[in-house]
Amino acid sequence: MKLRLLACLLLPAAAFAQVATQAPATIEEKLAALDSATKAAQSAGDNAWMLVSAALVLMMTGPGLALFYGGLVRKKNVLATMMQSFIMMALVTVIWAVVGYSLAFGEGSPFIGDLRYLFLNGVGSAPNTDYAGTIPHQTFMVYQLMFAIITPALITGAFAERMKFSAMLLFMTLWSLFVYFPMAHMVWGKGGFLNTYLPSSGGVASLDFAGGTVVHITSGVSALVCALYLGKRVGYPGDGIKPHSLVLSFIGASLLWVGWFGFNAGSALGASGLATSAFVATHFAAATATLGWGIAEWLKTGKPSVLGALSGAVAGLVAITPASGFVQPMPAALIGFTAGVVCYLMCTAVKGMFGYDDSLDAFGVHGAGGTLGALLTGVFATNAVNNALKDPTGAAAPLGLVDGHAGQLANQAIGAGIAWVLAIVGTLIILKICDVAIGLRVNTDQEMQGLDLSMHGEEGYILET
Repeated sequence: MKLRLLACLLLPAAAFAQVATQAPATIEEKLAALDSATKAAQSAGDNAWMLVSAALVLMMTGPGLALFYGGLVRKKNVLATMMQSFIMMALVTVIWAVVGYSLAFGEGSPFIGDLRYLFLNGVGSAPNTDYAGTIPHQTFMVYQLMFAIITPALITGAFAERMKFSAMLLFMTLWSLFVYFPMAHMVWGKGGFLNTYLPSSGGVASLDFAGGTVVHITSGVSALVCALYLGKRVGYPGDGIKPHSLVLSFIGASLLWVGWFGFNAGSALGASGLATSAFVATHFAAATATLGWGIAEWLKTGKPSVLGALSGAVAGLVAITPASGFVQPMPAALIGFTAGVVCYLMCTAVKGMFGYDDSLDAFGVHGAGGTLGALLTGVFATNAVNNALKDPTGAAAPLGLVDGHAGQLANQAIGAGIAWVLAIVGTLIILKICDVAIGLRVNTDQEMQGLDLSMHGEEGYILET
């Protein structure tokens, strides 16, 4: 008992003596601890923002695009149209996990990634410093997945109301593998053909902050090819082919506008000042594009339509996508206004002149808007917004014409041209394969009945007899 009491008295004293003999922390140790805590806080903040951004981009497909497209078709096709967007969320996710992420972001060749990330091997919680040094590799992977999902979903607007569901699944699988993944690797992948420096021009090959070439040009141009290959809908053009619910489209477009902040500002890959700059540029461009389309339509028809305002906003969002991380607010507003006017003319005058049936104007908005945005990025990109890009000597790379680098406009045209060629050639070959294998288009009776019933055996609306 006495020994226990003595131990109780001596142990605190011994512990105190041990603490007293420890040397106080040095300034270097304190600074190191502070630096470690700061990096941990930054990583947590960046990761939170990127997970939210990933969710926002997924929201753009479902419900955003599903509602926007679903409201623009006839009642008998609303479920089938919305299903095309929804099924991309499932189909592309599986392809991405198995091989897609590796093909897009594995090092590989200048044109396609290797198989180092097959089945997401090695994609864990540690950052991949080749792409984003403050967030888990898995966060970067899932964020990029959301882009891979929405891109093929955009194409469905061109062949709405007339493609077989089975053919659409096969087409989208092959298109993701042979068009989207190679383009994503060339523009964003380490060692990608358009993600390398060109010493002869003193700058980077092609600037695409959030997907003007990768997402919008490839999907929009492919949409045009699909519309031309499949031919017009039965009865097109005619008074009977009108949107059945602009209310649904209104909600969908509003969700797209909000979700686009994750699309563009999230592409900064961190909660940084660059993310704020991209956020502001995105919003300003959407606003001015809405006005640009509305004014052009008002002058032409005497009335500004709701659908015109919605389409204008989307056109501005498309056009600012490649430029959002490189331009200041006023140039962003100018890009948006220009896109609103140009895309209005593409969806009315040009489409009417050539007579193709791009059902929901996927080419007029995404193909034309993406090309315009890619080119104007070469004009307005500036080191005042983003000086993270370096030339081969290690100095800040000159960007657009506003920084005195005329060669960047040519670089942008090269990137856009490659996207056009890959989309046209790849889509034509894939369409032919699908047509021979299972047939692309529903028959006339199925089209007249509507794809809701003929493809899915369901009705979104009770049809009038």
